[in-house]
Amino acid sequence: MIYDEKYMYRCLQMARIGNGFTAPNPMVGAVVVYNDRIIGEGYHQRYGEAHAEPNAINSVTEKELLRESTLYVNLEPCSHFGKTPPCANLIITSGIPRVVIGTLDPNPKVSGRGIQLMREAGIEVEVGVLEKECVELNKRFFIWQRENRPFVLLKWAQTRDGFIDVNRKEPGDGPVLISNLLTKQFTHKYRAQNQAIMVSTNTAVLDNPNLSVRRWSGKNPVRVTIDRTGRIPENYHLLDQSVRTLVFTEQTNKLTSEKLEYITLPFDDGLIRNILQILSEKNIHSVLVEGGSQLLKSFISSGLWDEAHVEISPVELGDGVAAPATGVLVERSCTVEGHQWIDYVNRSKKF
Repeated sequence: MIYDEKYMYRCLQMARIGNGFTAPNPMVGAVVVYNDRIIGEGYHQRYGEAHAEPNAINSVTEKELLRESTLYVNLEPCSHFGKTPPCANLIITSGIPRVVIGTLDPNPKVSGRGIQLMREAGIEVEVGVLEKECVELNKRFFIWQRENRPFVLLKWAQTRDGFIDVNRKEPGDGPVLISNLLTKQFTHKYRAQNQAIMVSTNTAVLDNPNLSVRRWSGKNPVRVTIDRTGRIPENYHLLDQSVRTLVFTEQTNKLTSEKLEYITLPFDDGLIRNILQILSEKNIHSVLVEGGSQLLKSFISSGLWDEAHVEISPVELGDGVAAPATGVLVERSCTVEGHQWIDYVNRSKKF
């Protein structure tokens, strides 16, 4: 078991290299071990390209050793044809006699089928090595598969006395500076790690944000905003068609293009849930919600959130827009250059 955990940790290391590029697929790493020596390894590099298992198997130079080796992989090998052939079939034809898996595929339609195929072919299969760590790595994928909605990460910065902004009425009124240069980098890291980023109408109108990844490496997320009556000016960044953007509205006269899509739906009590369902149907498995206050509170009150990252600055305002409250206990916290980071986890949601 000690050996199994050692090589599963290596799978997790390999899998993380694909972070930001494999979505909506999971991050997966695979390692081929012969006589306690790694002879091949690989990871899923980009959505639509080869999975980790074939990359690891194909990297082995002495193919005859495969028949005496163990394959380690952090997620159950697929058993169906998608954009690539089934990995379970490749493992079988390669003659690998033993496979160690971190966790089952969360998709109820395929979970366990890859394992069944390999066992029926005579392969020894072990499941559950570092399972907690393997699930945590792909928590976005697990929520998307099990709950038919994207993983929802809430993020905001607040002052020490509990405000996220001054009271602003006009676009010319600049936002109060709460984050510093370093903590802004963390925000852009979160943007790169999630497929979509969402803001409210007020945030879009007052801030005219780009919502892009500029202070971190990675792809720009799909921009999502809510604009019930068409308040966002046409010359704003969100509507410039530089990045794929989805605008949820009640208006029916908006023209949709390849990069700018208007989606009409009723603004009723089911708005948040309906938005998440539409995002899920568009193969978006995670969304970062950056504001404003009312939008964040709507997610919290509906229970449709998974984690919240909150930055607390030493700045004090005395008055302004009150920060949301999650109503759950602190999960993790740290301090960076006088700014405290608190992570909340919605434990009512099971991965």
